[in-house]
Amino acid sequence: MLRRTARLRKEYLFRKSLEEKERQLAERKQQVKETLETGKPLPTNLRAAAAAAAAARLAQVLDLDDPQTLAPKTHVDDEYAYAGVEDPSIALTTSRSPSSRLQQFVKELNLLLPNCRRINRGTIVLDELLQLCRSSGITDLLLVHEHRGQPTRLIVSHLPHGPTAHFTLSGVCLRHDLPERAPNMSQDKNPRRDCL
Repeated sequence: MLRRTARLRKEYLFRKSLEEKERQLAERKQQVKETLETGKPLPTNLRAAAAAAAAARLAQVLDLDDPQTLAPKTHVDDEYAYAGVEDPSIALTTSRSPSSRLQQFVKELNLLLPNCRRINRGTIVLDELLQLCRSSGITDLLLVHEHRGQPTRLIVSHLPHGPTAHFTLSGVCLRHDLPERAPNMSQDKNPRRDCL
């Protein structure tokens, strides 16, 4: 597990260094663009860094840029890097010592989400839970909290480095609370996903 954590840290730092290089390149592109528009001579820092051929190449690349590619992208923006290659795996759990209503709500959420595993948390603390999820290859962790038996908060965290989103739940209505249920609706059957 230490090797995996070290590898993930190296990948993270490598992505950060690539972002920094892209940011510096974007700044140089912007300086070249401004000097070409104003007709001023090339700044000395660019003259020292690159020859006139490099500036010409940057000008050619600048012609190919559109508004979306002018701004450098970060690794945080690349949440679909593994889309189509690897399916996300989701872990769904509750706060410690959940009520029966919260457990029922989590069961229903588990039916809605594809590739979702429900984990009975027991007395596992959050740090241990995160280490367990990282070591088993889980990409997202969903935590559902309650207040007096009502589900009130949903925390969605993308592993291993985030981001984390907090949502407030209100007016939660479970399937067995609905006044008119279809006669063939069972508790363990997935709902039709084409309706969602």
